[in-house]
Amino acid sequence: MKLLAADLLLNPTDPATGRAADPHERIAEAVRGAVWAEQAGFDAVGIGERHAAPFLSSAPTVLLAHIAALTTRVRLVSTVTVLPLLDPVRVAEDFATIDSLSGGRVDIVIGKGNDPVQNRLFGYELDDQWRLNREKYELLRRLWHEESVTWSGDVRPPLTDATTLPRPVQQRIPVWHGSASSTESTELAARFGEPIFSANAFHPTKKYTDLVLHYRERLAAHGHDPECGVVGVGCGGVYLTENSQDAVEAMRPRYAAFLESPAATHNAPEFTDVVDAIERGPLLVGSPQQVAEKLARWDAEFGGIEVLQLGLQGIGVPADEHRATLELFLDRVAPVLRAELPSRVWPDTEVAA
Repeated sequence: MKLLAADLLLNPTDPATGRAADPHERIAEAVRGAVWAEQAGFDAVGIGERHAAPFLSSAPTVLLAHIAALTTRVRLVSTVTVLPLLDPVRVAEDFATIDSLSGGRVDIVIGKGNDPVQNRLFGYELDDQWRLNREKYELLRRLWHEESVTWSGDVRPPLTDATTLPRPVQQRIPVWHGSASSTESTELAARFGEPIFSANAFHPTKKYTDLVLHYRERLAAHGHDPECGVVGVGCGGVYLTENSQDAVEAMRPRYAAFLESPAATHNAPEFTDVVDAIERGPLLVGSPQQVAEKLARWDAEFGGIEVLQLGLQGIGVPADEHRATLELFLDRVAPVLRAELPSRVWPDTEVAA
């Protein structure tokens, strides 16, 4: 199993002071976190895309290009690129440029996004996002796979003999399809035989495993070998201590506060408390042994996990405290995952300590 450290640049208001961190420092912190992740042994770093408060990740390609210049080994992943809001020509050019800067280390995760505020900012209706995601990806895929593309559709002006430049360093930039709530993404991924990345962030694990099962079934329907399906999985939060009960008690008030947040209100998780979210859902909270055992169960339930995404920012946890959790995870859990749950992706990252 490969490990991806991701940052959405959440910059919430501190309930004690009523103020958020300095946004310029928060952006610098995200860059430092990505550099630390490479040094610590992660296989990839990711920057997400959001265009509404309290997030500062509105320009992930700019950040990934900067991180490309400061790293040498890790994969650089968009987690996710909200394709329905963007012009596929611009996306093709931007990520091909980052691929060139990084020597061919780019992966892109595309997704529809689920924030009505950012959709209004770009002038789109949230209900139209699936259609936009599908049609824009069909064009993006052609722009990377072909030259002299002639195309017409509903989402932008037509193209005649268009070739985007630069061309990617990789023969094909790997595209993952972000999956959270609908079979629309699993169907699109299966149609092209491409990897899927399950959000696995808010709801019971079964909701996400059912979507991955649909993905594997549709791979076969589209003529692909289901065994070749590649799955990445996120989590709703991670917190480790040597004693499992200490971890649970540390997370209890923080998860309760999270359930009152706008993100939780919008996504409406059904969990009643932190214990429920640990037992049935996406939280990786407990001792290193417990977390390793839960990930082994997830691997079986998802039919094999190639990449696990952990946040570079914790749920209501100070930065130094969360960094300690990630270090404990890398020291005690990661070796078990890499030994017992091998991954077929990103072989060039295996030099990680």
